[in-house]
Amino acid sequence: MGYGLGAFLLAVGLVLALAVEDSISGVDLTTVGWILTAVGILCIVLTAVTVNRARGIRTTETTTDSAGRHVVSDRQTEI
Repeated sequence: MGYGLGAFLLAVGLVLALAVEDSISGVDLTTVGWILTAVGILCIVLTAVTVNRARGIRTTETTTDSAGRHVVSDRQTEI
């Protein structure tokens, strides 16, 4: 998933919902278009939430104690 897939689904859905006047036996293209539009919007929103969640500051600190042992501490702070 990603912004590209969401934009593609949104564009195809809007074309089917608003611009296509042909019909296929047993299929309402307007409804299919609105469904694809909704899925495209959902895909864009979920991608934005996922990308935003992954952002943050990651700090790694390595220290050596008096016995010569290395200690590594890792901390992630969300923005």
